[in-house]
Formats: sequence, C-alpha cells, structure tokens
Amino acid sequence: MQIITSEAESRLDWLALTDALAEGHSLPRAEISDSFLYRGNDTLLTRSAWIDGLGLAVKPATIFPGNPQTGLPVVNGAVNLFGDASGELVALIDFHLVTKWKTAGDSLLSTRRLAREDSASALIVGAGNVAASMIEAYRAAFPDIRISIWNRTASAARDLAARMDAIAVDDLPAACRDADLIATTTMATHPVLQGDWLQPGTHLDLIGAYRPDMREVDDTALKRARIFVDSRNTTIGHIGEIQIPLDSGVISKTDIVADFYDLSSGDYTRRSRDEITIAKNGGGAHLDLMTARYILDAME
Repeated sequence: MQIITSEAESRLDWLALTDALAEGHSLPRAEISDSFLYRGNDTLLTRSAWIDGLGLAVKPATIFPGNPQTGLPVVNGAVNLFGDASGELVALIDFHLVTKWKTAGDSLLSTRRLAREDSASALIVGAGNVAASMIEAYRAAFPDIRISIWNRTASAARDLAARMDAIAVDDLPAACRDADLIATTTMATHPVLQGDWLQPGTHLDLIGAYRPDMREVDDTALKRARIFVDSRNTTIGHIGEIQIPLDSGVISKTDIVADFYDLSSGDYTRRSRDEITIAKNGGGAHLDLMTARYILDAME
C-alpha cells in the first residue's frame, strides 16, 4: 500500500489526466454514493465510487468552517483507493492533491473537446485555489494563452495575477467580451456572469456552483449556449446551475447535449466555430476514483 502526498505533483500532467478521465468513461458506468453526517456547522461528507475494471475509492472529507480561525484549512480528508480484483487498499492519497487535479482536470477535459483550437484569451472569474488550478490547466492545453482574472475583491485578483503571470481586470463585461475561454470559480448564489456579455465562439467552464441554491451564469447564457455536463447524475436534481432553470422551464433536459459518458459517441463536441458552449463541472466520486488511479499510475 502506497501513501501519496502532494510531493507527487511534479510527476503529474494535465493533458495525461484528461486522457485518463476520458478512458475511465469508456469503462462500465460508475456506481456512486454520498453520505453526510453533521455536528452544528461541521460536516463529514463521504463520497464513494466503484468502477468495474478500475477499482473503488472512498473519499471522506471533513468540512469545519471555523478552522481558519486557528490557521487550518476548512476542508480536510483523504482518498482511499482499493484494487479492482481483490478490494485491497492499494493507496492512501492526499485529499487536496486529488481534489485539485480532479476539479481542474474535469473542466480541462471539457475545454479540450469544446473550445476552439485557436483560443487565445481566457478569463478566470474568481481568485481562489481553483482559479489558480484552472490557470495551470488552461496553459497546459494552450501554452500561449493570455489570461485575465476578475474577482469581486479586486486585491485578490491582483495578488493571483502577480503570482501566476496573468492580468487583473476590473471590467467584467468587457473581459467576457474579450475572452475565448471563461472559467467561473466563485461561491456565488446569484449569477455573476450575463449571457449578453458573451461573444460567438466562447466556451465557458462553470465550476463554482455545487449546491441547489447556487448559480454563476444567468438564463440568457444558458439559452444562447449548447449545454454539456460532466455527469447528468451529479448535476440534474443536485446543482442549481442546472436545476433552477430546469424547474422554471428556461431549459429542458433535452437541452443538455451530452455528458462524459457520451465522449466515445462523438456527441461531446463543438459543431461550429461561432456557437457558444457551456460545460457544467459537477464533480462526483467517480472522477475522484479516476484521478486517484491516474496519480497512482503516475507514481509507478
């Protein structure tokens, strides 16, 4: 059994991860399960996945909102990876390592399938850890891309821009109109990005909204775009970005063109240069399993 820490990161590659995620979706459909335990504001979330031919993963995460007061991360945990043939524990992998690479790799897979190949500019909305990961991921696929960062707190955008050799911007509508790629990485419960700001050919990776009450883009954006999700099972009925407009009749389930299990059919693709595409990143334990397996293989 291996114990893999964040020191393994130097051996990982964003493009190789997206290839591994695509390959994982060619295997039998994952069985996934989530469970929650609560103590006041504190939460224990346990995510589990089993993919025949790949193995099993259990990812317990503790979410303690008061931790920053003592200098500790809000979220902690580990990923337990079990072998497919025997069920034996084969690796214990750093939670933050798996989460970082799973989250950004999920959206980068969408970008590689949906964005225009000549995309030259990207806008990151938000300035946290996921924003930094998306800058790394976008640059892996588009080495010469120009990256701008917008954040409600402008100083945070400037700090991240200085750290990541990017440009901080103050005018969000203008930045959207200038972007070929947009990644939203916020904690917004109401849309921060409007569809009227989007230019033909733009691709959006929606990452931040993960609860039923959260949204990052408005109805106009969804109506103007072709909509993709990483998994219908973890977005429909679970995430406000998709479910709120479904409930209001703005979109229907048939407007969701494809998810990652449609990669092999060729449906998860851009049809024309001018269409706007949106990919909603819903996450899921099956993606943690695929990412954990990729990390273990990269260490061998």
